[in-house]
Amino acid sequence: MGVEEANGGGASKHGIHLKTPAIACPLGEAPSEIASNINYHARFSPHFSPFRFEPEQAFYASAESVRDRLIQQWNETYLHFHKVDPKQTYYLSMEYLQGRALSNAIGNLDLHDAYGDALNKLGHDLEEVVEKEKDAALGNGGLGRLASCFLDSMATLNLPAWGYGLRYRYGLFKQLITKEGQEEIAEDWLEKFSPWEIVRHDVVFPVKFFGHVQVNPDGSRKWIGGETMRALAYDVPIPGYKTKNTISLRLWEAKASSQDFDLFQFNDGQYESAAKLQSSAQQICAVLYPGDATESGKLLRLKQQFFLCSASLQDIIARFKERKDGITARPWSEFPSKVAVQLNDTHPTLAIPELMRLLMDEEGLGWDEAWDITTKTVAYTNHTVLPEALEKWSQSVMWKLLPRHMEIIEEIDNRFVALVRSTRSDLESKIGAIRVLDNNPQKPVVRMANLCVVSSHTVNGVAQLHSDILKSELFADYVSIWPTKFQNKTNGITPRRWLRFCSPELSDIITKRLNTDQWVTNLDLLVGLRKFANDEEFQAEWASAKMANKQRLAKYILQVTGVTIDPNTLFDIQVKRIHEYKRQLLNIIGAIYRYKKLKEMTPEERSKTTPRTIMIGGKAFATYTNAKRIVKLVDDVGSVVNNDPEVNQYLKVVFVPNYNVSVAEILIPGSELSQHISTAGMEASGTSNMKFALNGCLIIGTLDGANVEIREEIGEDNFFLFGATADEVPRLRKERENGLFKPDPRFEEAKQFIRSGAFGSYDYNPLLDSLEGDTGYGRGDYFLVGQDFPSYMDAQARVDEAYKDKKRWLKMSILSTAGSGKFSSDRTIAQYAKEIWNIKDCPVP
Repeated sequence: MGVEEANGGGASKHGIHLKTPAIACPLGEAPSEIASNINYHARFSPHFSPFRFEPEQAFYASAESVRDRLIQQWNETYLHFHKVDPKQTYYLSMEYLQGRALSNAIGNLDLHDAYGDALNKLGHDLEEVVEKEKDAALGNGGLGRLASCFLDSMATLNLPAWGYGLRYRYGLFKQLITKEGQEEIAEDWLEKFSPWEIVRHDVVFPVKFFGHVQVNPDGSRKWIGGETMRALAYDVPIPGYKTKNTISLRLWEAKASSQDFDLFQFNDGQYESAAKLQSSAQQICAVLYPGDATESGKLLRLKQQFFLCSASLQDIIARFKERKDGITARPWSEFPSKVAVQLNDTHPTLAIPELMRLLMDEEGLGWDEAWDITTKTVAYTNHTVLPEALEKWSQSVMWKLLPRHMEIIEEIDNRFVALVRSTRSDLESKIGAIRVLDNNPQKPVVRMANLCVVSSHTVNGVAQLHSDILKSELFADYVSIWPTKFQNKTNGITPRRWLRFCSPELSDIITKRLNTDQWVTNLDLLVGLRKFANDEEFQAEWASAKMANKQRLAKYILQVTGVTIDPNTLFDIQVKRIHEYKRQLLNIIGAIYRYKKLKEMTPEERSKTTPRTIMIGGKAFATYTNAKRIVKLVDDVGSVVNNDPEVNQYLKVVFVPNYNVSVAEILIPGSELSQHISTAGMEASGTSNMKFALNGCLIIGTLDGANVEIREEIGEDNFFLFGATADEVPRLRKERENGLFKPDPRFEEAKQFIRSGAFGSYDYNPLLDSLEGDTGYGRGDYFLVGQDFPSYMDAQARVDEAYKDKKRWLKMSILSTAGSGKFSSDRTIAQYAKEIWNIKDCPVP
């Protein structure tokens, strides 16, 4: 009996489909052509044993089928940019949080239904196949996801732009939740392979570390000696939405050459030293943000940052030269009119001295010309006002690893100081704070943010409040020197991934009511939903779409945690990196107080409360002890509350493990209340707040980051506001130091309840101690949890009241989506293109 007969006519999840011909149709659009192309890849691009065609094999074959079209579009885009030779932006970021690529690519290519039908012909279901893709582990939080949203918008807007990053094998970490709390294991996204990346064996650049500077007889300088790695390019194609343009995320992998392998040592049994450089190269792209408590950890992080900058700039310069037709070399003065480099935070700061080095030492330019080119090319985005997040590198580590760059940084610093002294004598007393080098003899460092501000033509913040704080506080002295250098570019999110694809039911009713799907690329059109906010029929459709998403989420929570949650309860979600300033601790202490009160009520009193399911998720950095204690506390509270038969129909608490983009795509559409409760003035922008608001989820939050603008756009009545404002925070901290703070009795009661052992025997005193006392390291409640607690609880009471009135809640939910048009990354990127990069669209004809 043949395989085909055994499989009942050839459609099988366990065997290659024999009825569908295995014929290459790389650009096929009809389901039958796509099915043939998928089958072709299953058979002729094999990665598994023959005759197996289970969902995992179907995923890889489908991805390779989509990739065929992406390669064609990528080639056409590259060729078009080469011919037109436009000014092009290069976006440098240490992280990208791409999420799954299959559903996004077929959505952007407008082939979603065709791929669904094709897989059905092959005996598979698209939803099941999509689930087999692992998220690319190239990022951590909002910074990386923003970079990925930006790439999607660059491609959709047909802009000549590329992203550059590193190809991390093990990512940050995969989070497991055990009885001990959070445990970290390596990400396994490359355990098999990624079908999306295209290795470019001809795109390889040398990147040097260590060594010394040689001064030549003519006074020119050259960096020699040390160790040299090779940077190998992997391209990930990024398709725009319903456009031919497909741009590139170019990721670098570190390699050592075969000549660096010492065969003599190996045969002598010295295996480790024989492959020393190979091992060193592997470390560079092993892990995102390796621990930097040790000297070797600091060196590795610096190596990663320099590796990204050097390889990317060499590639950019090569392309600048390559695009010039004819024999004559292009004048270097043209470089800033052809190249824009955007630094996503301070991690790629070394691009500044590296571009200077390449122009002076490799291309023979003088300082003034190189500096003119560099300062017209590079722009810097600041993402934080937290002092610990503004990178400072030890000068001794820098001299050791990058001696030539330290010479250049010293010269930049000297020239800046001279400029200030000659033009702004009133700033003499400030020079120590604003110069690039902090020469404190105890701990001399290079201040990367200062280097960025001094060397960039534009510096931008990422929300109006954040940019205002940068200008009035953090960078105030620079503003007085260069008043036009500073801008705001409020962050945004791609409406494709964050509404159109992740919430098809909601998308469909929006398209139906607006009578167009143009909102997917012109999000301002959502304002047209306002007139339907009170429409009963529309409210019923809205409620039904939200319920479908809540049921999907409940199914997921049961699958990953074993906890059953009721879709008829209020779904209250806080998902983001675990950090004390983001105040997951405020959320869980509020939940603990709610639980204690429910326990004290009679059954009749309980029945009048608003039943709620609180979900918290996010990764705590592996060495951040208090953040990990917060994860443990949330999980311990859940274990008690969810198993308490008296209250568990009114309250459940769930820690959602291993939060990433794919998890967010299930959580966000299913949410009804979302918590964005950072201490005011500490969150630069936040972008998950935008994703929740776009999906009709109401926000409880402080006046921080983009919350301020979201509240303005959707209407103050549709936002649950609480807490101190950014300008009140310094005074409140001062009062606390002076012993003037009086805690709310409810706050004390909740803390005491934790200390009583109600949630197990784990010692939470070190965590709770951070909320106690008036001053001292790790004490004095720096993030004002106690200060904002009463206001937070009052806002939560308003939430409970509002949720009881279903019509009012649905109206608020509709108005939230209707007011989210401003927060498209298409708007953000169009502003960057016009106001910072000076680039224009370049659509493939």
